[in-house]
Amino acid sequence: MSGLDEILNLIDAQQKQTEDSLIKAAVSKANAIKAEGDKKAQKAYEDFMNRSTAQAEKDFENSCNSADAAMKRRILACKVELIDQAVEKTVSKLRSLSDKEYFELMTKLAERHIRADKGVISFGGKDLSRLPADYESKLNELAKKKGGEITVSKEAADIEDGFIHTYGPISENFSFCSIIESEKEAVRDTAARVLFG
Repeated sequence: MSGLDEILNLIDAQQKQTEDSLIKAAVSKANAIKAEGDKKAQKAYEDFMNRSTAQAEKDFENSCNSADAAMKRRILACKVELIDQAVEKTVSKLRSLSDKEYFELMTKLAERHIRADKGVISFGGKDLSRLPADYESKLNELAKKKGGEITVSKEAADIEDGFIHTYGPISENFSFCSIIESEKEAVRDTAARVLFG
């Protein structure tokens, strides 16, 4: 083998060694890049899954809260409706009392609000037409005990039931609707205790 062949073989061997070294370095670099990419992809996947899981849990909790609130609103609306129906039935029963029972109730209601002064009680047209003959005298007996006096107005008040009690410039409406309206919360609380207590 001549010196030229040896030189060529040496150049070939060095070139082969350089190629192997470059290929090895490129493969190593590619593996490092791939590993780094896999690591970043895994981290991005885990972050995404954590955010998605947290969002899904939050959405589920919000949905449950919303459904719970909607159910409570429906239950409350149903209770209010039942209470209002109970109040309406009560008013209807009061309106359908016999004359005797009705005016006994009116007497008890008036007695609670009689003052030591001159007062006027006004009934609606329907009640005025069925007023017991001695009703004014019965009210006056009660009024005298408190140092007052009551007159039953001959003019019909613009109410369906109950009465309007007037002392001087101050009038109080004791119609069933007015009583219920002014005592709405207390009436509803009482009805709720009876119906749902």
